[in-house]
Parts: sequence; structure tokens; C-alpha cells
Amino acid sequence: MLKKNLLSIAVVTAAMSLAACNDKEAVTEPVEPAATTDVAVEPETTTDMPAEAVAESTDDAMPIDAAATQSIGEMAAGNENLTILTEALQAAELDDMMMAEGQYTVFAPTDDAFAALLTKLNVTKEELLGNKELLTSVLTYHVVPMVVKAADIPYGTAIDTANGQTISISDANVITDASGNTANIVGTDMMATNGVVHVIDTVLLPK
Repeated sequence: MLKKNLLSIAVVTAAMSLAACNDKEAVTEPVEPAATTDVAVEPETTTDMPAEAVAESTDDAMPIDAAATQSIGEMAAGNENLTILTEALQAAELDDMMMAEGQYTVFAPTDDAFAALLTKLNVTKEELLGNKELLTSVLTYHVVPMVVKAADIPYGTAIDTANGQTISISDANVITDASGNTANIVGTDMMATNGVVHVIDTVLLPK
């Protein structure tokens, strides 16, 4: 009887030891790390221009022409090749208009152009300057009541003048007036506070 009880105790003890070993193995069994799906993030790129580059691009976009400081009348008065034009504007009382605010394009005949006109008309400078009606008609024929820079000239198109008659300009910068005469544009884009001046070598004549 005693042997039987000892045997039962031994069996129970062995079973408990075995269970304890199994529990320890279960606890210490390594656990595989969970798989991850991390994605590598590329460093953010920018398209910002350096400050120096921005300054350079801004400078390139700026106009290169200096701001005009003189009116058309003042510009003509200060030009040694436009002295007769200046006298003619004063005699026709158009000089104030050429100094006032406005938007004008003036095709300005040189002194040589006026000298050729005097020969053509067979009159003296004093006689020409004394004919206010003729001067007014001729001078306003050289004025377009809007700013037309050289790059914007509408070649081959009739251009209205302040006189009421038209002129036309070819792509060779040759002006044809209402009388069929021609004049060459020999200087362009003299910018004034109230418009622009183009210099021509012949006086234009309306009908």
C-alpha cells in the first residue's frame, strides 16, 4: 500500500515537472518580428531660384530706355538740326501744344529738308514763316495724335494725321504724302514726355 502511494506521488510530480518545462518553453519561444511595409521617402526638392538669379531675371525684364525728361517742343528746341522746325512751330503758335501733356508722334523735318522746301516753293524762310495758314496745315500734317514707335509703324496702311489727311509708310521706312512726295525716316524713337519724334529728310505736303 505504501509503495502504491509513493508510486502515485512520483507520477504526479513528474507530470507537474513536465508541464512546467512546457510552459517555460512556450514563454521563451522567440517571436518573429512583424513584417513592415515602410517606404523610403525621397528628400523634398524645390524649384526656388537663388536670390541672385531672381534679381538677374528681374533686371533682364526691365526696359533699357531711360525715362524721357523733355517734351517734344523742348527736344526740338535743343536740337541743332531742327531749328527751322522750332521757328515754324512758334510762328504757327503750335509750340505750346508740343510742350503740353499729350500723346503725339511727330515726323520732324531737318533744317536741310526745310531748305529744300524753300527752293521748291521759291520762297524765303521769312515768307514761309509769315504764312501762318500754310504753316499750320503743313506742320499738323507731320503730327499723328497717338504714340507710334518705330517697331509699331503699320506699314502700307493709311495713317491719320492731325491735319485730317493721311500718310503711308513702307517697310523701308519711306513716307509717301498726299501729294505723292516721299521722305525717308532717318532717325527714330526720340522719346519725349508727351510722345515720340522720328526725324525725316523731306517736308511732307498735304493736298
